[in-house]
Amino acid sequence: MKVSRIAATGAVAASAVLVLSGPAFAHVSVQPEGTAAKGGYATVNFKVPNERDNASTTKLEINFPADHPLASVMPQPVDGWDVKVTESKLDKPLELHGEKINKAVTKVTWTADGKGIEPGYFQKFPLSIGALPEDTDELVFKAIQTYSNKEVVRWIETQEDGEEEPETPAPVLALSAATDDHHGAAASDDDADADADAEKSDDTKAAADTTEAADTDSSDTTARVLGVVGIVVGVAGVAFGVLAGRRRTNA
Repeated sequence: MKVSRIAATGAVAASAVLVLSGPAFAHVSVQPEGTAAKGGYATVNFKVPNERDNASTTKLEINFPADHPLASVMPQPVDGWDVKVTESKLDKPLELHGEKINKAVTKVTWTADGKGIEPGYFQKFPLSIGALPEDTDELVFKAIQTYSNKEVVRWIETQEDGEEEPETPAPVLALSAATDDHHGAAASDDDADADADAEKSDDTKAAADTTEAADTDSSDTTARVLGVVGIVVGVAGVAFGVLAGRRRTNA
């Protein structure tokens, strides 16, 4: 009897641990395609899992950080979803490519026009964003996930240093060090090698042209010398023939 009770208690405790730990493994997150360098542009994906067994995710709202506004935000079309980009006036204008920007995107909302994200599935929502700030190591986005049964989950809690991950953490985008070219990565080693090879090719071609010119000059000189020698030999032959004729006549 005691053994049965202990086993049952253990099973309930294990189930509770699984239920409580579920959200920590399946929350809304954001990751860049490649890297998200400070001062540059990046394509990021918001990954949204469905955590419910009896409802589908039908709406996702991503709120952008007000302390680091982004002047350029472009969504990539997602099949089965309508997207709306919301802009707001900035208290302090941004400067982008020498121009002042008075508005920035504050929210992007995707709404399913079909079944949405069904139980057991996840969906990625891509965005092209920039220019990324240079005075911070991360951007915190607050996400709101709505289900078909009207349930709303707010992924808005921030991670505090030294504390455990919150139950509904906000998506955080880590920023890498700035590159030489803010619009993309610096020139690659392959490009540098290609330039070096092209330069070597030009040098080789120039050397070949010089050698060819030298060969041509040498050939022309040789031809002139042989021509002069031929003329001299020809004249000598004629003179010898005339002298020989005179000797026969005198004899």
